[in-house]
Amino acid sequence: MEEEHFIFSVKEQSIKQILVSLGADVCGIGSIDRFKDAPAGFSPKDIYHECRSVISFGVALPKGVMEVSPKLIYSHFNGPVITQRVDEIALLASKRIEEQWNAVAVPIPSDAPNEYWDAENLTARGMISMKHTAVSCGIGQLGKSTLLLNPTYGSLLVIGAILTNLELQSDELCENICIDKCRRCIDHCPAHAINEGNVSQKLCRPNTYGKTARGFDTVECNACRNVCPMKYGKVKKTLESNVTS
Repeated sequence: MEEEHFIFSVKEQSIKQILVSLGADVCGIGSIDRFKDAPAGFSPKDIYHECRSVISFGVALPKGVMEVSPKLIYSHFNGPVITQRVDEIALLASKRIEEQWNAVAVPIPSDAPNEYWDAENLTARGMISMKHTAVSCGIGQLGKSTLLLNPTYGSLLVIGAILTNLELQSDELCENICIDKCRRCIDHCPAHAINEGNVSQKLCRPNTYGKTARGFDTVECNACRNVCPMKYGKVKKTLESNVTS
């Protein structure tokens, strides 16, 4: 039994090394059992019936995109540039996993394309929820704004995922770094779209997304992310004492 456990550990570590070598900053693994409560139609097994494990990984944005007005720079790099990079990593890693372990690996789009759209409530869903997948794979926990928070990279991670028929060991769930009594994301939302643990996309979207006169996409608001004391990861205790101000 101990030898079998060792073989599994080497496999998981090798998979993570593949992701990191391709440009991922973090990587975690979750057994399919952790996804039993996924909404109908959005479970990994709804996409790939033989899925036994999910590999989640993240690529972090530079802190610099948070230090300027959101609009063009933020929307450009926190949009097609990084999601394409994440999708390329998922594709290349899937090929390596299949070659090395004679397995099946299914790369999942980080953002688009997706099919679900509730026009009345302006609500979209990906093929699977990337942030909930990251939680199930031990990469982070959700803050009150529902943004994923990672101890090292805060809310800067863009998440990708791979489904596989390999039976892999799950990583431990991540600690929650969201500060209990902090309400900054809730109180600073100009659209009043955040209700602890839930965000109304119907209120958020019209306030967040826009276009320039030439038709370039912009992000007009990222207040919930920018005011978070944990946006860059763990901070000193001195900050925690002032989070309700």
